[in-house]
Amino acid sequence: MAESHTLRRERLRPAVAAVGADAALITTLVNVRYLTGLASSNAALLLPVEGPAVLATDSRYALAAERDCPDVQLLVARPVETALAELAVSQGLGRLAFEAQEMTVERHTALAATGGLALLLPLGRRVEDLRVVKDAGELALLGRACSITGWAFDNVVPHIRAGMTERELAVLIERTMVDAGAERPAFDTIVASGPNGAIPHHSPGDRPFEPGDMITIDCGARYDGYHADMTRTVVLGEPAGWQREIYDLVATAQWAGIQAAGDGAAVADVDAAARDLVDAAGYGEYFGHGLGHGVGLEIHEAPMVGYARPGRLADRVPITVEPGIYLPGKGGVRIEDTLVVRSGTGSAAARDLLTTTGTVTPGELLVLGPRA
Repeated sequence: MAESHTLRRERLRPAVAAVGADAALITTLVNVRYLTGLASSNAALLLPVEGPAVLATDSRYALAAERDCPDVQLLVARPVETALAELAVSQGLGRLAFEAQEMTVERHTALAATGGLALLLPLGRRVEDLRVVKDAGELALLGRACSITGWAFDNVVPHIRAGMTERELAVLIERTMVDAGAERPAFDTIVASGPNGAIPHHSPGDRPFEPGDMITIDCGARYDGYHADMTRTVVLGEPAGWQREIYDLVATAQWAGIQAAGDGAAVADVDAAARDLVDAAGYGEYFGHGLGHGVGLEIHEAPMVGYARPGRLADRVPITVEPGIYLPGKGGVRIEDTLVVRSGTGSAAARDLLTTTGTVTPGELLVLGPRA
């Protein structure tokens, strides 16, 4: 992966020069990882417009940095930001770009106090912009995370029964993902049953499942830093008419969103392809969140797929498509998949669906026996 990290840094250098800086100080930890390969709780990167990059971290991560980042110079220091700022000044790099979206006022004040530093310039989200399009190595890791997620879901579904609690199911899913090779869950698993399904980000509690419950399960595995995201909604026992109605509507809207998610598509149009169907059916007020988001080293990253969001999709951009309907006091449905946009003309072949499950046929409501 060292070659990939080198190429990423080379792609960033022109953006650093474009803001009028001599070098960039990268302090967002996930961006440091993206550009160097180091996963750390204390690290920063100095990237000059010309010349070698310098990675700073403390003694806890020094050996890992030597092993994982052989293509950068290493500076072992505890206060990584000031150490790199002082190094920049010593090398005549007095105009320093920084990640304003991540840096606190307190840290900026300390950085600005570095003797000889001429100017601090906001870099903006240039690294995040680079991260939108994934390389082959990233897509392989993301695919593995999604595969683990689908496998874990399929293996857990047979254990769902009346009397089981939301929390018990969430713990079982997370343990199964880790047993299957995940380094950890990508996020706190959501299990929302019965009326709790009306809360999109419900925290699993002690509510036991009851016959007739719809159960929304939002889960994902993290594999080597890359995050999967998948949601399935199932029903325990024979579904009521309103449950089938909103499930079928969400499934239809999701497929429309997936079909619209082609190379060059405006993200607002992708959102509208699904949202307009929900609106037309009279449920628009019950679908309040965006249609999806990018995934990668973070569970939510650019691009954001929503109403009036700017930007277009491109080849090798992974996103989620996750419409939902949430009826207060009754319950809700969300169906979510992670897919990768591929170059093409908008056909189904122009995208790769990464989250697949053998127990749920796309578009069909999975009805579970309400056994105790």
